Amino acid sequence: MTRNSYNVSDTKHTNGTSIMNSQVDEKEKFLAPVLVEPGLDSINKNPDDLELNDEDNAPKDRYRIVFFIMLIHGIGILMPWNMLINAKTYFEDYKLSTNTSEVQELRNNFMFYLGIASQVPNFIMSGINTFCQCGGMPSSRRIVIAIAIEVVLFIATVILAMVDSTDWSREFFYITMLIAVFLNMATGVYQNSAFGIAATLPMKYTNAIVLGNNLSGVFIAVLNLLCSAGAPDPKVQAIYYFVVAIVILLVALDAYFLLPIMNFYKYYESKVTIALSNSESPSSTSFSQTMKQFKDVFMKIKVQAICVWFVFFVTLSIFPGVWSNIRRIDFPLSDQMFVGIFCFLSFNLFAVLGNLTSEFIKVPGPKFVWVPILLRGLLIPYFLFCNFQPGTGRTLAVLIESDYAAIFGGVILAFTGGYYSSLVMMYGPKLVEPEVAGKAGMIMAFCLVTGITTGVAFSFLLSVMVSW
Repeated sequence: MTRNSYNVSDTKHTNGTSIMNSQVDEKEKFLAPVLVEPGLDSINKNPDDLELNDEDNAPKDRYRIVFFIMLIHGIGILMPWNMLINAKTYFEDYKLSTNTSEVQELRNNFMFYLGIASQVPNFIMSGINTFCQCGGMPSSRRIVIAIAIEVVLFIATVILAMVDSTDWSREFFYITMLIAVFLNMATGVYQNSAFGIAATLPMKYTNAIVLGNNLSGVFIAVLNLLCSAGAPDPKVQAIYYFVVAIVILLVALDAYFLLPIMNFYKYYESKVTIALSNSESPSSTSFSQTMKQFKDVFMKIKVQAICVWFVFFVTLSIFPGVWSNIRRIDFPLSDQMFVGIFCFLSFNLFAVLGNLTSEFIKVPGPKFVWVPILLRGLLIPYFLFCNFQPGTGRTLAVLIESDYAAIFGGVILAFTGGYYSSLVMMYGPKLVEPEVAGKAGMIMAFCLVTGITTGVAFSFLLSVMVSW
């Protein structure tokens, strides 16, 4: 009897406590702030809070292996472009040295033709790779195919460097442009897919690719200077130069096969897979539905997407087309060394410093990052008034007659380009749900390539403006 009374009393006490706890829970739910979808709510947060909530629960990236794999891919992505533009002297002064009027015209506008042959195919293939895909994640298999194509084309470039093309300089030019077209078609697929995969990981892994892009430029600029100093024969320089590119691409290919066996990567890949299976979107969608998905994602990241386009538009309007044709006035170096050090090497080095700075300082946040990026457009007229001498001559007055002022402008261009490109590429994918982060990363990469393509085209208009 006593035991039964005790049980009833205890039950009443338990029920009363449960009711009170339930009322407290309901009150907390009522008072809790209402959160809108991630693409809108997170825009006003501290940038460091944009990471996935359970990152602390994820497996550790031991020895930062996944980070370095993304870094290697960043180096490999821009290897073709950096190799070709840094070999400017080899192409213009060695392979295209024939003094016929047609070849001379090709030589004078070589950087412009190379830019168009490189970036337009890159833009087209990046767009195709973005909007033509199966499932919710970017296809990683395309990375293997793209790298394999690039290796084959660089082998062809080495063979061309070995043969004497003096009697067919014009044909060599067109073959080189054709190689540039196919190299950068592969690069468009490689770059877009890599950014899409990195977007499913924490922010710093996207920045690892951007950092690798600029480290690629530093490495190639240093390699170019070493080859120029160590091998006086331009043919030998070019052979060593392009063989190194093949080796680096093979390393990137090996690194790709390490990625799927890393627990850290598999954790985030499974998160996206689970999110996709739980989402309302069907696994197989029509083209119109896919476009609607991309439109919805773009609307959430449109500020970041436009910003990354403008960052690279300004950068490629100036570098390398304008910057590499700024002639020294009284600086104590040869023209070749001046361009090699203060254009290619300096630009890529300070772009790397900008990338690294974004790891520790994220100012401004995603809401106002467009303000300094817009002001950065003032660098275009600044460089036009330096001693920029296009192949067609110059009629516009030179207002900045200081080599140091041109060098300083190059430092600002490079550092801000590296810093703000890192910020917006990291911000964008973290403003959307995890299951569409890959799509956001690919959209950001597509806008990046669009900025490069339009910037290269605009650099030709700048040459026309100063020589009008």
